[in-house]
Amino acid sequence: MSENNILGTNVIAQIGILVHDIEKTSQAYADFFGVENPGWSLTDTVDKAETEYKGEPTEARAKLAFFDMGSLQLELIEPDEHPSTWREYLDEHGEGPHHIAFHIKGMKEKITIMEQNQMPLMQKGEYTGGRYAYMDTFKDLKIILELLENDN
Repeated sequence: MSENNILGTNVIAQIGILVHDIEKTSQAYADFFGVENPGWSLTDTVDKAETEYKGEPTEARAKLAFFDMGSLQLELIEPDEHPSTWREYLDEHGEGPHHIAFHIKGMKEKITIMEQNQMPLMQKGEYTGGRYAYMDTFKDLKIILELLENDN
């Protein structure tokens, strides 16, 4: 891999899809692939998740369902009504792909490098065992990139 690779990886870890009804869509995926419906979980409250959208704290939460699909994970996302990239994107574009995610090391450094390349931070937050950041790469890459950093 080239040392010019900003992320330090080219392995897609996850595809995130926005949905209006996570129960219905999860069941459709489970039926289609003949797998168990994983159910959904709700993202943490703002005090734990420290969610920021466009530089401001937000109460935004989402229902998430994860399907492990071989080498990558499929994430279904049903956002609540609070301001978030999920809600804005769903309102503007309707249901469908929202992001592709990559596992990275050194979140702050990666965000800085991407912002220097005109790919600003849109939303970030914490989850149990790590953190995420959505970067606005839509202009160049036609999809949002999510950075995932898990603690070891």
